[in-house]
Amino acid sequence: MKDAGGETAFFFRSKYLHINMRINYRNHRKIVVIDGKTGFVGGFNVGDEYVGKGPLGYWRDTHLKISGSAVYSLQARFFLDWNHAAEQDLEFFNTFYFPEMIPKEGSVMQVVSSGPDSRGECIKMGYLQLINNATESTYIQTPYFIPDQSLLDALTIAAESGIDVRIMFPCKPDHPFVYWAGFSYLWDLVEAGVRVFLYDKGFIHAKTIVVDGLVSSVGSANWDIRSFRLNFETNAFIYDDEVSAELKKAFEDDLEYCTEVTCEDYYKRTHAVMFKESVSRLLSGIL
Repeated sequence: MKDAGGETAFFFRSKYLHINMRINYRNHRKIVVIDGKTGFVGGFNVGDEYVGKGPLGYWRDTHLKISGSAVYSLQARFFLDWNHAAEQDLEFFNTFYFPEMIPKEGSVMQVVSSGPDSRGECIKMGYLQLINNATESTYIQTPYFIPDQSLLDALTIAAESGIDVRIMFPCKPDHPFVYWAGFSYLWDLVEAGVRVFLYDKGFIHAKTIVVDGLVSSVGSANWDIRSFRLNFETNAFIYDDEVSAELKKAFEDDLEYCTEVTCEDYYKRTHAVMFKESVSRLLSGIL
């Protein structure tokens, strides 16, 4: 790519050969902006594995294609990261990168970014706001589930209040410790009335939430402590019933390839599985 005239930069590159004191803080954002007019954000990374050519086989993900003024927010986020990583100064007021757009009707959207440099856990707060305002349903897809107590409480309260709360989780692990730690939290929610589904067709990598089929979020942030506190993430929060209904339908279509986890499954766990879950949960804060 460099030979063809492209440019690259390393985020938090090590200054000491193979020792990187900032390796724990990674840029996990997935942003592509074309001509300043079309943007992409969601769960897809760029690689063969993410189109089903890796060891995990079929890859189920969710990504957004965006046009309109929301693209400015994605472009600005990229500029901030690029200027830091490449030690350059791309100009925010250059119309070459931020072309004038004709206003048009469309979905109302917020592009929300968070990271260790943020004042608060903005994406997690957005998730909490959506869960707490649900009146009928909350559907979540995530490859990793290691929530903090605030999210556990919100999901528990929603389920025990009669909200249809569903979480879809992969049936196969790509990171064993993360997988078993996630299960330890999911059991708590199953007992509270949350319905948990294991995706059997391949690996589900989507990071989405749909509330009441009216409001939704798609982005790079997993439902784990690392994404909320340590990673640099970007999500789109969409206030549009048509888009949200489409995402809800995608969730419901995926149920065809899922197995539901029940309380009976919880009591049938072997001692080996319980040991894996307990040890992994102890490491939750750094997984």
